[in-house]
Amino acid sequence: MTEPEEPTRPVLELDQSASAAAYEPAAELQEGDGGKARRFWSARRVPAAILALVVIAGSALLLYDIAAVRADRPAMHWRRATADQLAHWQLDEVAVLAVAGAVALVGVWLIVLAATPGLRALLPMRRDQADVRAGLERQAAVLVLRDRAMEVSGVQSARVRVGRSRVSVRAQSHFRELDDVRADLDSVLGVGLKELGLARPPALSVHVGRPPAKKR
Repeated sequence: MTEPEEPTRPVLELDQSASAAAYEPAAELQEGDGGKARRFWSARRVPAAILALVVIAGSALLLYDIAAVRADRPAMHWRRATADQLAHWQLDEVAVLAVAGAVALVGVWLIVLAATPGLRALLPMRRDQADVRAGLERQAAVLVLRDRAMEVSGVQSARVRVGRSRVSVRAQSHFRELDDVRADLDSVLGVGLKELGLARPPALSVHVGRPPAKKR
């Protein structure tokens, strides 16, 4: 008589350790049929508008002054004063270094804005259709997962942090064994992460402890 085979491990089963749990999302959960879901890019309207106004104002003022000089009129006072100041300043002066450093920081800031997508609070969801893009606000995901955690028996309070690559949950249990509470949280939150429909389901980290003792 042959022994019965052990049941195969389900896809969303969570690997639990003493302090955290992690799971690997199924391959079909990472990408939908509509193509790869990428992060949303911010329009950066405020920085772009400020930079455009500064460039337009500076260019218009400089072109007006150049046209006035071409028309045999004296250059504007600000340009003559600037030229005189630049003729006397040394490259190693503190003021020159401070201005150069500020301009460099602004340039780096603009480069970072241009090269990064922004909108970190918006998590891309799976694309089931090529012409439809959906996103989930990070705070909404926090509320959904926290409500799921509070439904577990024995959980008194729960704090949830949702990042791009990891969801951290810290719960306090006032009764039941901590291992049992953690196992239930692993299962419930694992299903909750699946139902969020994120394009890149983050890893799950669960920590359960006892609430601090009240001082008399």
